[in-house]
Amino acid sequence: MFEKILVVEDFDVINSGIKIALDELNIKEVDYISYCDEAFLKIKSASLKGKPYHLIISDLSFENDGTPQVLKSGDELIEKIRTEFLDLKIIVFSVEDKPYRIQNLYKNFNIQAYIWKNRNGLKELKKAIFNAFNTNQFYISPELNSAIHPKKAIEITDFDVFLIESLSKGLLQEAISKELREKGISPSSISAIEKRLKFLREHFNANNPAHLVAIAKDFGLI
Repeated sequence: MFEKILVVEDFDVINSGIKIALDELNIKEVDYISYCDEAFLKIKSASLKGKPYHLIISDLSFENDGTPQVLKSGDELIEKIRTEFLDLKIIVFSVEDKPYRIQNLYKNFNIQAYIWKNRNGLKELKKAIFNAFNTNQFYISPELNSAIHPKKAIEITDFDVFLIESLSKGLLQEAISKELREKGISPSSISAIEKRLKFLREHFNANNPAHLVAIAKDFGLI
């Protein structure tokens, strides 16, 4: 079992639950950090001293208490870790359930597990720790499995990309419809555009058009 773990979490009540779970696994050494900048420095310092961490358990969202931070989220911390520690095992423990965010961490930053903070979270966390120690297989909370293994894949077409790029330029649906007609692209009606954009927002779990554009950029679609 892992001997040295760093937990990056800023809520004491969550840390208390994690501590109980790790005690049950007889983890020898566990450190708790509330800030992402401090966490990265601690990881780097431990490595330089020849006493590296074997596993990082990190939240994604951290409350802004006014302390200046370069790394403001777990996502940014994980991305920073991967610039220097490609093989360090990482488990995300978060309330975040947006598929695009999970997929980004899974596909681009080689995390070992993604555990949802719900009533079964600590139980799933222990399973994920066992899995990360014993296998190279990715583990995800059952409730979020569809984020990595969607039941039905959809094809993002050139038409979809055009719509999202148009939104990124600040164009309204009427202007997008006009451009489509001028290019001879069909469908070009406002109702068809509205319907497809609604579908794309739902597929990517976007809250609004601006959020959809941001997600598309994360995925490299535009």
